[in-house]
Amino acid sequence: MFDVLVVGGGPAGRALARACAREGLDTAIVDRHPERVWTATYGAWADELPEGTPTKVTSSVVRVFAREEHLIPREYVILDNSRLHELPDTVTVLPRPTEARFTFNATGARRGRAEQTAVGTVIESDCTETTLMDWRNGDTFLYTVPLGDNRVLVEETCLAGRPATPLPELRRRLHERLAPGLREERVRFPLDAPRAGGLAFGASAGFIHPATGYSVATSLTLAPKVARAVRNGEDPRRVIWSPKARIVHAMRRRGLEVLLRMDADETRDFFEVFFQLDAHHQRAYLSGREDVKGMMAAMLALFHAAPRRLKRKLVFF
Repeated sequence: MFDVLVVGGGPAGRALARACAREGLDTAIVDRHPERVWTATYGAWADELPEGTPTKVTSSVVRVFAREEHLIPREYVILDNSRLHELPDTVTVLPRPTEARFTFNATGARRGRAEQTAVGTVIESDCTETTLMDWRNGDTFLYTVPLGDNRVLVEETCLAGRPATPLPELRRRLHERLAPGLREERVRFPLDAPRAGGLAFGASAGFIHPATGYSVATSLTLAPKVARAVRNGEDPRRVIWSPKARIVHAMRRRGLEVLLRMDADETRDFFEVFFQLDAHHQRAYLSGREDVKGMMAAMLALFHAAPRRLKRKLVFF
């Protein structure tokens, strides 16, 4: 019997398996296609990641376009999928589950009603800057990020929809902006998926940020803490979802509902106000998973700074 069995070989599952092995736990992972490296592009704020996280590209200039242009004073990185995919020799790779003292479900998000969708194309470019959001054209935005090797990913993105903008429509809008590039990348995942029962980790555990769709950085940060809890005989569920994390996540879910009620003009107004907030307020909302006070302060600052026409939508925030 293994100490730990991780079911699911994505970034979250492999991060947890690596961390458990480093703690000396007899660890196995269920991955039916262990040789298949992920083709998705995973981005994160550099200050969210644990030390030593393998990254491929770093952008020190990050822009947002809402009504006006905004510079975000944070570094943005693209993760190195090849290195994140690696496992130590001490991790046993299995085609199907077996018995273990702790079994973690890391198979990905369950179905939800609100989704984020995107269609992207990789083009040749020496640009080293990231455009996190460009809302200047309709109710979807353009996301542009350098991949290194003289290549850039450009995505037409529906931030949140119930239902979300279909992929064929996003592809049409993207190709109105620029011709198809070297390869296409497609994104579709739920923002409000319920947590899986039992022990779960990553998107299965509900790590997806309801307002941004990010989850990988949270998985990479929590994996060593969960592994230490298992080694010390503690309940890992208290690490995965602390009381503070539950409160912050609930507030972010309220924020998702607000975004879903906005039209294109209101969405641009919302992000115009948001990216005028102080950097610490922005970070609390985007990244502070257990920062209850910071989250509340960010929400209040956003409400007070919003124009009257937007306050009516934010009143239930």
